[in-house]
Amino acid sequence: MRVRLLGPIDVVVGGEARAVQGLRRKAVLAILGLHAGEVVSTGRLVELVWDGAAPPNAVNALQSHLSYLRRTLSDKAAVRSRPPGYVLDVGPDGTDVAVAERLIGAGLRDGDDAARARDLQRALDLWRGQPMADATGVTWLEEQAERLGQLWLQGKRALLAARLGLGHHAQLLPELEQLTREHPFDEQLHGQLMLALYRMGRQADALSTFQRLRRTLRDDLGIEPGPALRELESAMLRQDEHLDAPVQRIEVPVPTVEPPPVPRATVPAQIPLAVRTFAGRDGQLARLDALLPAEWTPPGSAVFVAVVSGTAGVGKSALAVHWAHRVADRFPDGQLYVNLRGFDPADTPMPPADAVRGFLDALGVPAERIPADLAGLSALLRSQLAGRRVLILLDNARDAEQVRPLLPAAPGCLVVVTSRDSLTSLVAIEGAVPVPVDLLTDGEARDLLISRLGARRVAAEPDAVERIAARCARLPIALAVVAGRAATRPELPLSAFADELGSYEKSLDAVAGTDPASDVRAVFSWSYRALSPAAAAVLRRMSLGPGPDLGIGAVASLAGVPGRQARTSLAELDRAGLVVEQRPGRYTFHDLLRAYATELVETADAEAGRAAAVDRLLEHYVATAQAAAQRLDPARDPVPRAARHPAIAVPAPPREEAQAWFDDEHRSLLAAVRLAAELGLDEHTWRLAAALTTFLDWHGQWPELVATQEAALRALRRLGDRPGQGAASCELGQVYARIGRFDEAHQYLWTALSLFEQLDDAPGLARAHYQLGWLQHAQRRYREALSHSEQALALFERLGDKLWRARALNATGWIMGQLGEYERALRRCRDALVENREVGDRHGEAGTWDAVGYAHHRLGDPRQAVACYGHALRAYRELGDRSGEACVLCHLGDAQADLGDAVAAADAWKRSAEILDEFDPAQAAVVRAKLPGAAPATVRG
Repeated sequence: MRVRLLGPIDVVVGGEARAVQGLRRKAVLAILGLHAGEVVSTGRLVELVWDGAAPPNAVNALQSHLSYLRRTLSDKAAVRSRPPGYVLDVGPDGTDVAVAERLIGAGLRDGDDAARARDLQRALDLWRGQPMADATGVTWLEEQAERLGQLWLQGKRALLAARLGLGHHAQLLPELEQLTREHPFDEQLHGQLMLALYRMGRQADALSTFQRLRRTLRDDLGIEPGPALRELESAMLRQDEHLDAPVQRIEVPVPTVEPPPVPRATVPAQIPLAVRTFAGRDGQLARLDALLPAEWTPPGSAVFVAVVSGTAGVGKSALAVHWAHRVADRFPDGQLYVNLRGFDPADTPMPPADAVRGFLDALGVPAERIPADLAGLSALLRSQLAGRRVLILLDNARDAEQVRPLLPAAPGCLVVVTSRDSLTSLVAIEGAVPVPVDLLTDGEARDLLISRLGARRVAAEPDAVERIAARCARLPIALAVVAGRAATRPELPLSAFADELGSYEKSLDAVAGTDPASDVRAVFSWSYRALSPAAAAVLRRMSLGPGPDLGIGAVASLAGVPGRQARTSLAELDRAGLVVEQRPGRYTFHDLLRAYATELVETADAEAGRAAAVDRLLEHYVATAQAAAQRLDPARDPVPRAARHPAIAVPAPPREEAQAWFDDEHRSLLAAVRLAAELGLDEHTWRLAAALTTFLDWHGQWPELVATQEAALRALRRLGDRPGQGAASCELGQVYARIGRFDEAHQYLWTALSLFEQLDDAPGLARAHYQLGWLQHAQRRYREALSHSEQALALFERLGDKLWRARALNATGWIMGQLGEYERALRRCRDALVENREVGDRHGEAGTWDAVGYAHHRLGDPRQAVACYGHALRAYRELGDRSGEACVLCHLGDAQADLGDAVAAADAWKRSAEILDEFDPAQAAVVRAKLPGAAPATVRG
């Protein structure tokens, strides 16, 4: 766990960056983080967080913010209460500031330049932009951000000095020129630039740099350069020998066999120019750092190979090049680079033999000694690399066969391969370490924009930044295109660019670059053209899926192929980085790739083919959802129809798998209901909506339940299906009663009752009376509620419907309990419990145990009530009914409180409130009001 302040404020837990929402919460975390391990008094925290203008409830708000931070950190002990305030207890390296200060301190001490450079570079890599850039407006934090900015500059100066001591003057020159432009009065940076120029034989330019600084200091500040810089100028004028570059010594182990005849003097440095505005990717950089070979690698050790893979435009090459520059000094025998053109729009993939020849030439091997065949070339390359410490970057590889001839055999070297393909055979056979690169996180996308546009401009428009990142799908290449436009138009607000992105009819038009390398559509096409026809067709058809992701069955249905064939194509797409298996068996792609696939399917697939694919998908969802819904709750009526296509025939899953299936698919099912309604597919619309009711009800997703049932009702009206209209009206009445909208509930339920009376539909009438009973109960009209429930019970008895008779028995018993008739209620609910078990209605049994427990509690036996609530709780958890679980936990807490077990009661109420927070915050507040010391809450209804 680490708190990060050297950039936007966030925390890293288990390798995952977590955003901190809200300015005050960020301020609390930052203040504690800057005092990590020290107690900050409550008064001091309040003063700093609210900038001396704290509201009357500041202390309560502070406690709420601290609770939020403990949840975000996933460790309640991380923020401790310690009089007279609080302390952040995350260990000595628990904040990036603490790590940076330690490493810079070590780098400022005398010692080996290489070791100092490593420490200082590690420290500076912790900066992700302007420190605490998203906490502007808090004066103390702005002062601390300025201090940390000076710390960065101090570390940068020290790093430059260490690297100059290592003879890196040529590599440092572009950076020094940029830094002196950004810090025109900094004499130390100008002195380092002068020294780098002098050591490159550019004495005149070095002296010109001194004169330019001298004029700037005179004109702007009215002062002269300091004595150190004046002495440096004098030393250059007399060409003092101590200014000469240090000799770089390369130690080569004494060979135990006769040395190869080819000299090894050439030290290549082929890594391309790094992206100066690189941001984020801390996890991937750490994974690459872990591969660095030790200073001495024993014979027989393996060569380390990393495969950096990901979708087109995700920043694989930028990551690899950035890291290569960071660690170049660890490879004194050089760095080799080649673009293998694996996915190049203008050329074919580079033959491995050509790449090897390029490396041998870079290593100084005479042309006459280079063999013609690939095997001979690879053997000579391995001989040249033996005993050396060389970093090899193989960029844009097509497949493992293109890479293998370029791999060294001796330890000491390290190979980084980038590819859109995951190169799984290289991982399996050569033991390569996979370093997958996904889309940027929200924080990393913001960091990228900060690095290109500046912290102040980004911090000034957080909403626009969020819209830009979302529209660009957090894809680095798309963000870079937009940032480039914004950088050339500093007079325009970022909201103008966000609005522009939203105005394009096609998403890819919004991020089109001026050349193929930066045009997102072109970049995607290079990967698409490399696919097999079957995989290409699957990619196109996946864009027709309405939800956020797709399971194997859904993909097979869209493509019209058997599941096994769909899996093969998905595996190919996954290797190519065009889809992501975000969970086992669940596939998705980011928004820009979806837009690209949509363009493809609209041009490559006929309209009739697209319509047939969507019809197959909806048939798959209807068949599987109805089967799964009946597994969850046998009381549900719909019976699955046989699938009309073999690719979508899915057997009914076991109940446990049915719950998991809905967990995975419910977002896609909701989207499918909307799509079916938009396309006028009324049969699909109402059947999908009906299949979703149990899951949505049990998970408290009542707005979604309302939306799907209203869509179903409209579809059923168009179909002229009056019994279906009555059923949908019943569902709507039930959910409106649950959320306290009683007028709408009355309207729908009485409409349903009237329809069923006209149709002489006894089962429908029974259900309508049953739901009207619960509606009246919700309004505390218990006599009317009992009347409707008794009518429902009589109808279910006449119909011989044992399952619903048991539920109606329980309903009447529960309402009798609300009327104070506890003995009668207990007898009625016990009868219901027996019948629940006889018909195997586990959900009805759960509700009945709750009612039996309530009756025992009211009869003065809270101990027996606790036992009953335990049965109900186990059943609801087994079924996955979150709403029922929350209700029983509240009742359980009441009984435990009457038993005198205050701790257990508080725990039950807290757990109930935490569940209710997910879907009914108002009721959660009512439950929390039961906790000791809590303020009273208003009871709904």
